[in-house]
Amino acid sequence: MKISIGNDHAGTDYKNAIVAHLENKGFTIKNYGTDSNDSVDYPDFVHPVATDVESKASDFGIIICGSGNGANMTANKHQSVRSALCWTKEITALARQHNNANVLSIPARFTALQQAIEMVDTFFDTPFEGGRHQGRIDKIPV
Repeated sequence: MKISIGNDHAGTDYKNAIVAHLENKGFTIKNYGTDSNDSVDYPDFVHPVATDVESKASDFGIIICGSGNGANMTANKHQSVRSALCWTKEITALARQHNNANVLSIPARFTALQQAIEMVDTFFDTPFEGGRHQGRIDKIPV
């Protein structure tokens, strides 16, 4: 599975741990995130992830910033991206089951690293249920 990942300065440590975790599981990772803790602008690192998901160059995306909000808002500007801001594995599971989320937005300042890794595993282990949920997803684009 191909995953694109991007982060700002608040998510560097989480990104590095998540990349190592996913590579150990055999995932192919495209890293668009900063490798520094110096302040940067999150859209510069989120748009490439969303573009990969939108164009199907990657199967899924992971984006990380301090609150997860800015990254999530940025990713959702892309038409076929359904980015979900998650802070528990239960919310992550519902984002996949009911919303067919294809990008996971992680708030690094509001989740523990182990919790974030559990959310990543949940994201990739949880299938979309389809059915009535597909009709709702079909109504999202404007």
